[in-house]
Amino acid sequence: MKTVQISLNSIDKVKAFVNAITQFDFDFDLISGRYVIDAKSIMGIFSLDLSKPIDLAIHAESNTDEIMEVLKPYLV
Repeated sequence: MKTVQISLNSIDKVKAFVNAITQFDFDFDLISGRYVIDAKSIMGIFSLDLSKPIDLAIHAESNTDEIMEVLKPYLV
């Protein structure tokens, strides 16, 4: 598992982010304080405070380079 910080400060960014990670079969969790949300859930993401960076937990043992390439526009 790998954890990175991302910023999703607009509706368009949230949509693009969900579309980008949905192509992977791995689980992704967004962690904000005590809340853990499935990162592939648009409704779940909008329940978080998006005004500050959020931790993204990537549950993948392989393909991490490919995942990080897709996540580049959202990394803090």
